[in-house]
Amino acid sequence: MILEILLKALQIFIGFSSGIAVGAGFVAFITVLGIIPRLIQLSKTEKYIKAYGASVTIGMLAGAYFSFTPVATSQSIIALILWGTLHGIFNGMLAAALTEVLNVFPILTRRIGMKDYVILFMMALMLGKVFGSLFQWVYFVR
Repeated sequence: MILEILLKALQIFIGFSSGIAVGAGFVAFITVLGIIPRLIQLSKTEKYIKAYGASVTIGMLAGAYFSFTPVATSQSIIALILWGTLHGIFNGMLAAALTEVLNVFPILTRRIGMKDYVILFMMALMLGKVFGSLFQWVYFVR
């Protein structure tokens, strides 16, 4: 009984910590790198700034909702192609922005006071990603 409670508390702690880390990375990506202002500047669409903010907010809320609910819909091949294209555009822009501005982690570690531990921070992120992916594949996919 107590072991189950401790296990649940550990799972809550790991999930909350992971959410904080991902949220901090996303906020750092949006604010420190200035992705949205850069996209607005490049596309010369300053008059749609409210639409950009609404799109980011609605996209984040929809993504969180669909991640935590078992929603299953059957889509036509056209809808799936459109959905995949939008995902590809997003991932491509994300990769391009990260390669353009590669100093995200030094800035983040400097701001949180871990300037001397950048290598450990990067190793922790990398090992967390590897072990998380392995856990998902071994536990959920097998």
